[in-house]
Amino acid sequence: MLQAINVRKSYQSLEVLKGINLTIEKSEIVSIVGSSGAGKSTLLHILGTLDNPDAGEVLFDGASVSSLGRNDLARFRNRHIGFIFQFHNLLPEFTALENVCLPAYLAGRSEKEVRVRARELLAMMNLEHRAEHKPSEMSGGEQQRVSVARALINSPEIIFADEPSGNLDTKNAQELHQIFFLLRKELEQTFVIVTHNDQLAEMADRKIVMRDGYVLEE
Repeated sequence: MLQAINVRKSYQSLEVLKGINLTIEKSEIVSIVGSSGAGKSTLLHILGTLDNPDAGEVLFDGASVSSLGRNDLARFRNRHIGFIFQFHNLLPEFTALENVCLPAYLAGRSEKEVRVRARELLAMMNLEHRAEHKPSEMSGGEQQRVSVARALINSPEIIFADEPSGNLDTKNAQELHQIFFLLRKELEQTFVIVTHNDQLAEMADRKIVMRDGYVLEE
């Protein structure tokens, strides 16, 4: 489904990724672990097309996305990829429902269809009663579940999560982790998750260990 071939990335004189080869299969939950500075987030951003490799390429269903122009890449990302970040990245002036709807509006989908699907996803996250609440009126765990619903709104083939439970207490982190596996079961959703949470890393189908810009083991 997703393949990185000899991906390299440097920032000025610092070589962050040193020839990464990696394959992600459909419906797989993959964790990426390693110490700070190992290159985990850089790899995630390149796989998720938020950044470009200096060398190598990223293939999506066999087609290279590394050579797409900025506008085509933005459209591809909007339609095929979902993101979950550590600090939610919800827009504070919008309700939970509106935050979930935004990526679908950007994709040009009809408002009626989008709002119905957004409410279904909020219900799946046990947040139907929070649809009209703004982020400041929700707990950290609730905000993160809204961000999961937002990541799902365009039915992406793959979701990238960067430390998704890093800002949550133990109870909310465990609930979030269970949601990932529920989504894989019900929607056949694929996840690639950068995490320092040992429990989540071990729950994954496959754990990728990085050090100093290399994949050490899978």
